Amino acid sequence: MLTREMVSLRELGVNGVVNATGTLTVLGGSVLSDEVLAAMSEAAKVYVDMEELHLKAGEYVAQMLGVESAYIVDGAAAGLVLCVAACLTQGERAKALALPNTLGMPNKILIQKVHRNMYDYAATIPGALLVEIGSSDGTRREELEGAVDHNTAGILYVAYDPQPNAIPLEAAIEIAHKHGIPVIVDAAAELPPAQNLTKFVKMGADMVVFSGGKDIGAPNDTGLIVGKKRWIDVCRELGPQSYRKVGSETKVFIGRPMKVSKEDILGFVTALRRYLEVDHDKRLERWGEVAAFIAREISTLRGVRTRVVVGHGSGHPRPSTIPKVEVEFEQPIAELVRSRLIERQPPVYTYIVGGKLCVNPQCLREGEQEIVVNRLKEVISEFKV
Repeated sequence: MLTREMVSLRELGVNGVVNATGTLTVLGGSVLSDEVLAAMSEAAKVYVDMEELHLKAGEYVAQMLGVESAYIVDGAAAGLVLCVAACLTQGERAKALALPNTLGMPNKILIQKVHRNMYDYAATIPGALLVEIGSSDGTRREELEGAVDHNTAGILYVAYDPQPNAIPLEAAIEIAHKHGIPVIVDAAAELPPAQNLTKFVKMGADMVVFSGGKDIGAPNDTGLIVGKKRWIDVCRELGPQSYRKVGSETKVFIGRPMKVSKEDILGFVTALRRYLEVDHDKRLERWGEVAAFIAREISTLRGVRTRVVVGHGSGHPRPSTIPKVEVEFEQPIAELVRSRLIERQPPVYTYIVGGKLCVNPQCLREGEQEIVVNRLKEVISEFKV
């Protein structure tokens, strides 16, 4: 029963949706487990030293994962900002205070053209200049190596596997470290598999960024940086809880607007511990069964073809390991079907790739696959296909 003090979504005029798209920020990221909510509730009832909480929580996460260091941030984009800022400042206080003014310091961050995406603008927030290497057809090793000069601060590598035309991460790390510059891996949505939490660090990457509000099941406004202690320490120093005396004044840094609440920190740690205990093979098996059910049911409709795809990363929500359903129509009605699915109650959110209507089972809760199937049949029947 709702208390008078509690405000519900219904009171605000907001409806829940059936999420057949994936763990997208615009749809709320993920739903939180009872354990995560309980941890957040505990944190909400006390005051803490936030700098100490950040440090201790990071140490706890690093120990859980078996990495040198970890830092909880308010989303993967914020993590990317701090990682790039670390590359630019190298731990030097004067440079940290100057950001986003990078005049007189190495400020180029190299990125392969095939890795460009709508989110990489975050790398420019602390004042970096993103320099594209290669072409949309791919990148050659000599192109990346030839682009490194005295103004290069680091390399940003986006984990978009499979991507055969990109320079492999191992080669990018080798080139970067030969020239004494760090490598940032943007792996925001590359879970599952859970092994990716440590995979890129083990390969030698200096800083790796993940989203907390996706498959980990933490609050939507959380993220994680893991990597080498030297670089994580710099990221933390640039973060929201750093108040440092500079002469007679107290200063804050580029990460000041990127605050993570005590509730989010404890919620994230709880979600991550829970995530590491999950049987991910069973989850993938269940998603495969749901995808097969949806594809089978919709394929009975006239003028409709379906298939389940795995590993087709281009255009589909990450990660590519999750099976997804593609629905192809004889007529160009995919966008109309998608729009009508959103207009009904409850709204069903799908997405379009290459003219096909697509369904991702990752965020479908118990029984919602039937809602998706019935709604698709209902909407498609309105068209003469």
